Amino acid sequence: MSLARVFMVFLVLLMGVWGAAAAADQDATAKANILASFPEVDSDDISPSPIPGLYEVGIGASVSYISSDGRYLIRGDIYDSVTEENLTEARRTSVRVKAIENVGENSMIVFSPEPEQVKHTITVFTDIDCGYCRKLHRQIDDYNEHGIKVRYMFFPRSGPDTMSWYKAEHVWCADDRRSALTRAKAGEAVQSDGCGSTPVQQHYLLGQGFGISGTPAIIVDTGELIGGYVAPDELSKYLDE
Repeated sequence: MSLARVFMVFLVLLMGVWGAAAAADQDATAKANILASFPEVDSDDISPSPIPGLYEVGIGASVSYISSDGRYLIRGDIYDSVTEENLTEARRTSVRVKAIENVGENSMIVFSPEPEQVKHTITVFTDIDCGYCRKLHRQIDDYNEHGIKVRYMFFPRSGPDTMSWYKAEHVWCADDRRSALTRAKAGEAVQSDGCGSTPVQQHYLLGQGFGISGTPAIIVDTGELIGGYVAPDELSKYLDE
C-alpha cells in the first residue's frame, strides 16, 4: 500500500473518531439540558430520537420528544413515511414493560399455571364491574391451561370514590385476594376490613399514563397493548406467533 493511501485510511479513521466524540459530547450536553428542565427524568430514559435535534424521553408511562436545549416538548407519535411504522409505539412497549416491572407482582393479583408450564405472561387492567372483564375471568383456567400467566391490575373505569373503586379495595384487603376477586367478578358482594393503603390508585394512574380508557386492557410480554377481550385460544395463538 502506498504512503498516500495509508495516510488517507488514517485520515478517514481519525475523522470517524472525531465524529463519534463530537456526537457523544452533543448527547451529553443535550442530556444535561433536558435534566435541568425535567429533573424528575432519569438520565437512562433519554436517548436520541429518529429525528436529528430531538431526544426521546420516557416520562412516567408515556413517551415524549424534547429539543436538545430542553425547552420544547412534543407529545405525539412519529411515523416512518416509507415503512409506515409507528416508531413511537415501538418505544412505548419498552416503557410499559419497565413501568409494570417497577410495580411488581406483589402489588398484583396473579393467576398462574405451574412455573414450568408458563409460556407467556400478560398483565390485565381490569374493572370488577366490566362485563368483558368478567367474561375473561370466567375463563381464567383456560388461559392458564394455555400456559398464560395472568396478572391483574385494577382499573375502575368510573374513577376514585365510586362503587367499582371501593369493590377493588375490598378485594385487595380480603384474606384471600384471588378468591375475593373471583367472587366479586361473579357479582357477589365482597366485604373486608380496611387494610391501610392499597395499590388501586397506583394501578389506575399507571393505566391512565398508558392511555387506557376501557377494560380489559391487556399488556403482553413485549409491552404491546391489546385493548379488549381476547379468547384464550386466540390469545395463545397470537402470543406464540
